[in-house]
Amino acid sequence: MAKEKKTIKKESFMQGVFAMMFSQVLIKLLGLIYKMYLTNREGFGDEGNAIYSSGFYIYSLLLTLSSVGVPNAISKLVSERIAIGDNKGANRVFKVAFFVFGLLGFIGTMILFLGAHYISNVILRIPEAEMTLVALSPSIFFVALICVIRGYFNGNGTLKVTANSQTLEQVFKTVFTIILVEIVAITIGINTKIMAAGANLATTVATIGSFIYLFMFYKNNRTLNVNAATTITKKESIYSILKQILYVSMPISLSAILSSINKNIDSTTVVRGLSKFMEQSQAKIQYGILSGKVETLTALPLSFNIAFATALVPAISFARAKKDMSSANKRVAFSILVTILIGLPCTAGMFVFAEQILKLLFPAQSAGAFLLQISSLAIIFTVLAQTINGALQGLGKVMVPAIAFGVGVIVKLVLNIVLIPIPSIGVNGAAIGTIMCNLIACIIGFTVLKKNMNIKFKISKYVFKPILATIMMSVCSYAIYLLIAGIIPGKIATIISIGMAVIIYITAVVALKIFTKEEILMIPYGQKIYKILEKLGVYKEKEIA
Repeated sequence: MAKEKKTIKKESFMQGVFAMMFSQVLIKLLGLIYKMYLTNREGFGDEGNAIYSSGFYIYSLLLTLSSVGVPNAISKLVSERIAIGDNKGANRVFKVAFFVFGLLGFIGTMILFLGAHYISNVILRIPEAEMTLVALSPSIFFVALICVIRGYFNGNGTLKVTANSQTLEQVFKTVFTIILVEIVAITIGINTKIMAAGANLATTVATIGSFIYLFMFYKNNRTLNVNAATTITKKESIYSILKQILYVSMPISLSAILSSINKNIDSTTVVRGLSKFMEQSQAKIQYGILSGKVETLTALPLSFNIAFATALVPAISFARAKKDMSSANKRVAFSILVTILIGLPCTAGMFVFAEQILKLLFPAQSAGAFLLQISSLAIIFTVLAQTINGALQGLGKVMVPAIAFGVGVIVKLVLNIVLIPIPSIGVNGAAIGTIMCNLIACIIGFTVLKKNMNIKFKISKYVFKPILATIMMSVCSYAIYLLIAGIIPGKIATIISIGMAVIIYITAVVALKIFTKEEILMIPYGQKIYKILEKLGVYKEKEIA
């Protein structure tokens, strides 16, 4: 284990970010695989997605209530103690949290298990979702414990452990989703309700597997910091630790609760609103398109970006404890820049190629192109809000993201209620509500961040150049698609065009010199990358940041 400890100690901010980023991209791709399977599977489709998603969003809400704010809260408290050498205090935080949130997770499991009938029939008005809720209920207990362990290792600066556990969990989920749905189809026949329950049961199996991996890793590495020098002046009481955890986690949890409520707004208003001018079965299919395909695709960019939001919390907390705000400012500025450079091309790509992407991934159920185009406009605001919230939480401004998103959720609820029942708008009203929700949250969060950090955001660097690179990518890649679509099959033309879009965009970012030398050197292998760019003549030899 000595070698493992050495690797853990040397993990830098950007190494942790890239490990998390790679993991999240893999997770989203695996998630896309099983979503493609389910959507295209005979007997499942958009109706199955409606049953699957409605149950999953209720589960997510209860999960949020019991544990979602915990990883960042524990990460923040652990990193602060490690920064001053109080390593035993860091481990004590972990032990208290493990017991308390394990208990809360158990309560959440019982609520979902015992309340499944009422929730599905009265709240959701989708009776078929009852079995999916029962299948998901054990996951709440295990995820609560998982969140505590991940928070502990994140606070130690070891995001790789969290990344590995999340990847393992998604592998299990993907494999068991396919296996369990096929078992249902073979043994019982085509039954959408039971197939959806089987798909959600895979989530429970996956979380148990992830918990076992994390717990075994913790057992083998729990002495990582206990044996190091400590500077404890007074042993903290359980009450004191719990109060600190709740002080940080409750506002973060509130943000997550509001995010979950945001999803449940759709699950409770879309079918109701659409049923005023169409058959309920058709309304369910429209909701299935939104929740099963569109939201899956628009969530993909978050996989690239969540690494920054996760890493910023302990990084800024550590810097504040060390009174090194210069380092924190640089990391936040760099993270926001990368977030913009991720969000803009993803927004444009899904808008321009919406129809082609749906036909490529969901050939049996490809409806929803216009809805995807509208929804894609929310991507840039969603990823920016995600990064900004991580920075604010690290600064201790934990209530700001909750307040910002709360205002956004209220606006979304009003827009959903008003717009969805209008026949000419329909389900597109939910997408418009999501755009406005994330735009408002982003503006409020950014305003507060600017007031609390000494960061200068140059418009040319953060706005004009990224937009120019995105326009170049969009125009050139779509022109390529139009040129080759009539020559080669449509799916291959789509893949080639999207591949060329990536190459064109990276080339444009490099040519416009959006990154400074110092920022390039922050990236793993940045020294080698910069030398290559020097040889290509992009950067001058003596150019400074």
